[in-house]
Amino acid sequence: MTSVKGLNPADQDLAVDVIVRAFSKDPVAQWFYPELEQYREYFPKFVRAFAGAAFAHGRVHCIDGFLGAALWLAPGAHVDGDILASLLQQSIGENRKAEAFALIEQMEQRHPSEAHWYLPMIGVDPAHHSQGYGSALLKHALARCDRAGKPSYLEASSTASARLYERHGFEPLGTIQVGSSPPLFPMLRRPRPN
Repeated sequence: MTSVKGLNPADQDLAVDVIVRAFSKDPVAQWFYPELEQYREYFPKFVRAFAGAAFAHGRVHCIDGFLGAALWLAPGAHVDGDILASLLQQSIGENRKAEAFALIEQMEQRHPSEAHWYLPMIGVDPAHHSQGYGSALLKHALARCDRAGKPSYLEASSTASARLYERHGFEPLGTIQVGSSPPLFPMLRRPRPN
């Protein structure tokens, strides 16, 4: 049986590492950082900038053995735009910088206006895909969303991940795409009665 647990603060690096491995072939992550050395240097920093509030507020869930992790932002928590902007300014190539900032801005604008849980990042080590770990991470947190009566929101970065989220009750809300960026698929899940 798959065990999902909260993250011990001392293990933040292990959670970031599994997200970095999980996103190594992700189309949007690869668009931001197409060179391997650039990805290795900057994507861990991106994870911390984009989903850092999950670490700060104890909203990171992991599969035993750090085979997968989900980083959630509670209602009212936000991505630190200043930290993210500073990182993008220094790490994104000039040919893509304006589009990267415009993509992040569109992502922010598409969030629901009502209080919601936000899943900026979830990932499973590629060597352990198709073993139910992503579903276990989702079920664990979505039960909490249902108990609280709050919707949950995310942006799927591929059609394959969008299908996984649809199986867990997320509904597509269109597409976000800027210039040469791959599409992102914003998705919302309404809470289900217990």
